[in-house]
Order: sequence, then structure tokens, then C-alpha cells
Amino acid sequence: MQILQLKNTVAFMSYRKAALLLSLVLMLASVFSLATNKLNFGLDFTGGTLIEIGFDKTADLNKIREIMDTNGFDDAVVKFYGSSRDVVIRLATREDVKAEMLGNQVLDILQSGTGETIDMRRIEFVGASVGDELAEQGGLAMLTALICILVYVAFRFEWRFALGSVFALFHDVLLTLGLFSVLQLEFDLTVLAAILAVIGYSLNDTIVVSDRIRENFRKVRVGGAEEIINISLTQTLSRTVITSITTLLVLAALFFKGGALIHGFATALLLGVFVGTYSSVYVASSVALALGISKEDLIPEVIEKEGADQDEMMP
Repeated sequence: MQILQLKNTVAFMSYRKAALLLSLVLMLASVFSLATNKLNFGLDFTGGTLIEIGFDKTADLNKIREIMDTNGFDDAVVKFYGSSRDVVIRLATREDVKAEMLGNQVLDILQSGTGETIDMRRIEFVGASVGDELAEQGGLAMLTALICILVYVAFRFEWRFALGSVFALFHDVLLTLGLFSVLQLEFDLTVLAAILAVIGYSLNDTIVVSDRIRENFRKVRVGGAEEIINISLTQTLSRTVITSITTLLVLAALFFKGGALIHGFATALLLGVFVGTYSSVYVASSVALALGISKEDLIPEVIEKEGADQDEMMP
């Protein structure tokens, strides 16, 4: 068996208690925000009508809200969409009113109230039942992904790594949802797709680290589990950093130049990639170490064989 030596090993696990404490605080803050502020669900989940309009000059959102409130649309959510001349108005579901008729009514109200020429860009309508179904299916998709990952990692590596991986993924998803809850960013299907992508990205990092830890448990003859994990994390650090930086550069371009349509998607991925990299280093490995991972857990057949060979050599 090869003896592996690595200079300048970073003692990642010496900071694991502080890292887990930080993660616990952030997770509790996210749960508190989700329980109080909840998520600002977009039209995909709540149902209703979305109207996009364009102005010839910079729109006054406060004036638009006042006009809508005066004319019986006090539930209207008004915000910019891409530029200061493009405005999106989101309205709750109204019974027996077609989206086109509602859009024309809103357009007439705003034109008479502002005295400006306004262009109708698009009108979208989503029924409440469709929104409820999407919310349910989206939640089931995330739950199914976590369960499948738990089973895969348990068979591929060891149950301690499986629990660490799933806890890290849960940590990443919860913090991302917490950010959207705290900032009240709109949560729609594109954001849900980003969260599922975060699960895949974080898992990939965790699998790379876990595979290197298992490999080093077979190569390193001296040193405990903590030291071996530190060696493994140091070896994969350059790969992790390069992958994360290149991904973050692309996401930053999408965030600043991609437009309002994918702004939520880019925001979720930006945070998710950053948190996912952190959790792969500290959360998943720390949980496995806390559960008592050892050489005997990963390579019991090798230990058993060596013990048998030594018995045969004894007189």
C-alpha cells in the first residue's frame, strides 16, 4: 500500500465547529424568514394576470400604484422590468374576467391617469389551480432529488457520506430559499429550476471530495480521519476553486446583462454555487467526520485481508 505525503496541507477540519455553527445560524435565520415573510411566489405559483406595458419616458411607479389603487386594483404589484420605461403589473386572479379584457381595462386606466401613450407588450394568465399544481410538483421534485441522492451516495460510498451529502444539499437549498425570503425576490419556475441545478452542482463537488477521501483512506498509512480529510480537501481545492470561479463569472454576466427575465435564475445560482462550494468543503465532510467515519468503514475488505495475511505469516 502506497504511503501518501502532502506538504502544506490546509487544516480545514480545525475550523469545522465554527463553520457548522455559522451554517446552523444561517439555516435558523432562513427558517425564521420563511415562516414569517414566506416566499414571494411569482405568477407561476399564485395564479393571476401579468401585464407588461411600455412608456415613452421613465415611468413613475408610485403614481402607477396610486392610479391602480384608486380604480379598485389595490392588490396590483407594480415594478420595473428590464428598464425604467418597461413596467410589469401583476394582478390576482379575478373570476369571470378574461385576461385580454383585464389588460385593456388596465391600459385605459393608466393612459387616462398619466396622460401618456402606453404600449401593451404582453398579457399572461395562469389559473390558481395550475399554480397550486406547479408548487406541489416543484416541492416533490426537490424531495425526490434529495432521496435519490441519499440512496446513490449510500451505495456508492458509505452511509455517513450519504447523510453528509444530503445535509449539505438541504443546507444549500434552505439558504437559497432564505435569501429569496429575506429580500422578497420573486420565486417562479426559473428560480425553482436554478435550485435543482444547485443541487446537481453541489452534489458533483461533494462526490469529487468523497471519492478523494475514500482513495486517500487506502493510500495513507498513518494519520487519523481528520488528517486524511484535510489532505483530500487540499488536493481537490484547486479544482474546486477553478470550477467555482469560472461558473461564477458566467453567472455574473447573466446577472448583470441577462435582463429581468432570468434575473431570479442567475441570483439563485450565484448564491447556490457559492454556498455549494462551501458546503462541499465544510458541511458534508464535517458531518461524515462527526459521525465517526474511519478506514474500516470504507475499506473493510482490505483490512480483513491484511489481518488474514499477518495470521498466516505468524509461526
